[in-house]
Amino acid sequence: MTDLETLSASMLSAVPFARTLGVEFTAVADGGRTVTVRLPDAEQLHNHVGGPHAAAMFGLAETASGAVVMSLFADQLDRAVPLAVRADIAYRKLAMGPIEATARLDRSRDEVLAELDAGQRPEFTVAVDITRGDGAIAAEMRVVWTLRPNRPEAR
Repeated sequence: MTDLETLSASMLSAVPFARTLGVEFTAVADGGRTVTVRLPDAEQLHNHVGGPHAAAMFGLAETASGAVVMSLFADQLDRAVPLAVRADIAYRKLAMGPIEATARLDRSRDEVLAELDAGQRPEFTVAVDITRGDGAIAAEMRVVWTLRPNRPEAR
């Protein structure tokens, strides 16, 4: 699912919190391995210094990482559920105004699917850079995802 319009509609439908934040999907590149999303400047998302709250920044980055996962693995939903396993974020510079989060998968889709095909529960990292309007990195995040194989139905 590398089409931006389809990915945006799918994510905003499946993830109500992304709609709550007002996330805008702005780019899909590298065959779906890279996705960029934007958080407009909105007073209800501000912190005590007038920029985006840390929770809003985390939510934006996690949404970007999930969009990469859906872009690359939506066709696998009949056999596995994508789940975030853990995440860490480092806030580097004060963010003010609108921000963007660009997420990238650290491995190839084929490597992840080979593990799933072998009966394993693959884990993979999606790295996210959150940038300010001037291009400076305001935060860096790493989200570890898994594709949990669906359990066979009880018979």
